Amino acid sequence: MQGAEPILIVPDWPAPVRVRAVSTERRYGLSESDFRSCNFGAHVGDASRAVATNRAALAKTLGLIDQPYWLDQVHSTSVLDLDSYYRHRPDETTGLLPAADGAVSSRVGRACVVMTADCLPVLFCDNLGSRVGVVHAGWRGLASGILPMAIARMGIDPSNLMAWLGPAISQSAYEVGREVREAFVGFDPGAAVFFEANKSGRWQADLYGLASRSLQSAGLHAIYGGNFCTYTESERFFSYRRKNPCGRMATLIWLSSSEADG
Repeated sequence: MQGAEPILIVPDWPAPVRVRAVSTERRYGLSESDFRSCNFGAHVGDASRAVATNRAALAKTLGLIDQPYWLDQVHSTSVLDLDSYYRHRPDETTGLLPAADGAVSSRVGRACVVMTADCLPVLFCDNLGSRVGVVHAGWRGLASGILPMAIARMGIDPSNLMAWLGPAISQSAYEVGREVREAFVGFDPGAAVFFEANKSGRWQADLYGLASRSLQSAGLHAIYGGNFCTYTESERFFSYRRKNPCGRMATLIWLSSSEADG
């Protein structure tokens, strides 16, 4: 059993200093077997004690006073404004999970988080460091418009926003059927460029390209990241396509109280 402290990826984007964001790797947690080692998913069959320990270690490593606001992810286009959701709710710390695939916040110390294992995590912040968000974007969410929904939830002109694309499956490893391609090309013929026919009569889909197109169509052009592959980088990342069941990485973003914090 390895140590509990997670390995973190810090986004390579020009976010304001008070914007804090990380994405985790799978190494150096307490989960075992198919979930080895740093699994944050409580819904995948891992031991609940190991997941709780991993989550606690993550919060401690990041210096968070409260646990991140974990979601019940359902491949939807629902993006939750955590500030509105919890404003008058007495159940903020009871562990009840809202069903959503993204979250935004302007409150200092309130960490938005999503879990992934091939799907694409997308971080958002504004140029002034006043609001942050994160989205879990699989092909269903992308095709249905979850990224424009997240931009709308941010409530800031998209020209004043930036996005970072975290660890996801790359085009060379992501084979899909005709129905996936049609879900995009049916309403946006230009999306065809992000699907490459393979020898088996199926398609290699570029999640990063599809996400960038969706963001740009919504007016957000400051896009960073997008150079990972969860499928091929097996020592660093979980991959649902490579091995199921498997664990989940976490991608988080929050605002610190001042530029000197952390």
